[in-house]
Amino acid sequence: MIPRLTPDLCAGLRAAFQDVGYDVEGVPALLGAAAHAALSRDEPVPARLASADAGPLGTLVRLFLLGDTEPEEALSRALGPVPVADAVRAGLLRPADSPDNGLVAALDVRPYGDDTESWWVVSDSERMDGQRRSLSTDHVLGIGQAALSLASASVRRPVGRLLDLGTGCGVQALHASRHAQRVVATDVNPRALALASATFQLSQVEVDQRLGSWVQPVAGERFDQIVSNPPFVVGPARVRHTYRDSGLAGDEVAARLVGALPGLLAEDGVAQLLACWLHVRGQDWPDRVAGWLPDAGVDAWFVQREVADPARYVATWLRDSGIDPASPAGQLEARDWLAWFDAQQVEAVGLGFVTLRRTGATDASDSLVLCEDLHEPVIGPLGQETEGWLDRVAWLRGHRDDAALLGATLRTSPSVVLREVRTISESGWQTMSRRVRRVDGPGWSHELDEPAAALLAGCQGVLPLGDLLALLAVAHALPTDELAAASLPAIRELIRHGLLLPAELLADPAGPPAGTAGPVAPGVVTERHG
Repeated sequence: MIPRLTPDLCAGLRAAFQDVGYDVEGVPALLGAAAHAALSRDEPVPARLASADAGPLGTLVRLFLLGDTEPEEALSRALGPVPVADAVRAGLLRPADSPDNGLVAALDVRPYGDDTESWWVVSDSERMDGQRRSLSTDHVLGIGQAALSLASASVRRPVGRLLDLGTGCGVQALHASRHAQRVVATDVNPRALALASATFQLSQVEVDQRLGSWVQPVAGERFDQIVSNPPFVVGPARVRHTYRDSGLAGDEVAARLVGALPGLLAEDGVAQLLACWLHVRGQDWPDRVAGWLPDAGVDAWFVQREVADPARYVATWLRDSGIDPASPAGQLEARDWLAWFDAQQVEAVGLGFVTLRRTGATDASDSLVLCEDLHEPVIGPLGQETEGWLDRVAWLRGHRDDAALLGATLRTSPSVVLREVRTISESGWQTMSRRVRRVDGPGWSHELDEPAAALLAGCQGVLPLGDLLALLAVAHALPTDELAAASLPAIRELIRHGLLLPAELLADPAGPPAGTAGPVAPGVVTERHG
């Protein structure tokens, strides 16, 4: 049965939540830092103890965040203007299976927010009477790590129309509402749209919701931005759970979206999605994913944040759906899944982010396709790094001519540090390696020789690059033209990675856009992820 949380019921719930403080500030304040952190690790006892004598707020915490059975009298006080009987009829509550004669939450409703906004997210509960349960096919996932990662990685600049493709419980649309004039959210799962509707009503966010598969509900339309947390799990063609299984074999879902989303973008529009791709024996993964793109007119950035061997990948997703890999059912499914990987010559599975920008160029040589691995934890939201990458790539396109680049004024990023490794010898300390590294964002780093290190030291936003290279050539007794020809490819790479910054990109005093701080989900995850 699909829950029916009407506008009147959602308005009453919102009033009740606000009255008792069931929000992103009230819940952590009640639990305290230690119990709140324990709840994020799926350790319920500290939160249960902290909420034991906390009145209506404690009742809501135990009901929705812990899956406990609560007496009807206590629920009546906690829900305020919402009669308990109405909450049961709507599918929000149900009688407990235990002999306690109380009620339990049939849905998960929890506070969620970013740096300035406080919302509520409605999803299916993964607990039944306090116990973990197996998930149904149309299960609507709550605020998971994937949703938080995409929220942190998304660009937050003001746009006109934004599409949340595969909205699920509505997390990405909530964030989008802060910087988009209009948000369209689609999903193939009617239950997901019903719960997302409750999310939007509780949070007082206006979203145009549409039911349908893939891009069908928005065919022929154009968007300034697209975000998508699709069912990206790779394996045999099947649908055990709509939130993770696409019904397409292997990484075909990623291939389809990467190929189709540019066609939905307006000029200079940006699409961002989470994706998995196969590492197939005899193939380089960058060649595989680049082959999904249209022939021209798209900049693409594939960032691989994790690589999992098939056995670990299968076990992770079995546990995600509530199946013990050691159980008979788990062993049977794992055997079939791993046999499929073996038949497809899959050596590993990559997981990461894809950023696409429609450039309108008709020549393939005008498009940039970059595939990179994240070797360091990302410091700060990846969305800020993505914004910078888009700006720098656009700037480089306008300075593709060597003369234009030589005439530009650059500045070494203040987040760059130089690290040298030296060994002792008969003549003193000898430099073995010299590397510059950003201490923010993804921590990009590059090996340098001595002249290149001197060049970065000289990039202070004063002299044009050509003048600096001429001075460097004199200092090292090198021909200027040869030094420039050898240096420019590396300089372009340093600019792409944000170690060198064009002076005009530093001229905007506005600072980071609003809404880029990491999301906060009480009872789920509190730290930021990239």
